[in-house]
Amino acid sequence: MNKEYLNCISVDNMRESDRLTIENYVSGRTLMYRAAMGVFRAVDWSGKIAIAVGGGNNGGDGYALACILKRSNYNCRIVKLSEKLTEDSAYYAAQAEALCVPSERYQPGAFTTADVVVDCLLGTGFQGSLREPWLSAVKEINTSRAKTISVDINSGMNGDTGEAETAVRSDLTVTIGYVKRGLVTENAARYMHKLVAADIGIALNREEFKIYFRSDSDAVKDPMIIPAPPYLQFETIDVSHVELSEDSVY
Repeated sequence: MNKEYLNCISVDNMRESDRLTIENYVSGRTLMYRAAMGVFRAVDWSGKIAIAVGGGNNGGDGYALACILKRSNYNCRIVKLSEKLTEDSAYYAAQAEALCVPSERYQPGAFTTADVVVDCLLGTGFQGSLREPWLSAVKEINTSRAKTISVDINSGMNGDTGEAETAVRSDLTVTIGYVKRGLVTENAARYMHKLVAADIGIALNREEFKIYFRSDSDAVKDPMIIPAPPYLQFETIDVSHVELSEDSVY
């Protein structure tokens, strides 16, 4: 990490960087485990934990996190809003089942007793309006008394603009790889209390924006320079060298 700035990128750049890394350097399964480990290290866990998962890799991060929490003797359960999983997500879903992590389909009231809710519903590629049952789940998370952790992005938010009709309001958002442009906009600011990036070892496809943590009047005139918002933590969580082994999950 550069001592003066953090890289900030578009959703397309993140997607391409992820693809190139998987093709040339690190398996998608390992990256998913690292993402979950980054979230695990970012939070002071306690109480009853509900992990809300959707389809795709964002849900896969949630299943991998459930495995880590279970192995660490935390009280966690999975609340599913989709059965559609990628290959890597399905792997961690199977491991969570083998570890006897409780799992249920989302029903109203699913988060009533939770002390912590982990939002792994929708990723950075989401655009538009939430549909049911996603809309009800997000509204219920927002009205619960639980501490809320969003993984990669607050579900319902546009990753490039930060815009949302309805999105999860988080106490902490742990974005994976690099800070996405939408997360440091005025639109996004009202949805999160704290933002931190987890470095999972993704090779950057191309540089775009830079977030500076110091005041520089000349730099601010550059449209590619972004002043750091007050909710963004400067120090990243470095899990870029964590390796996946047989006993990482079991």
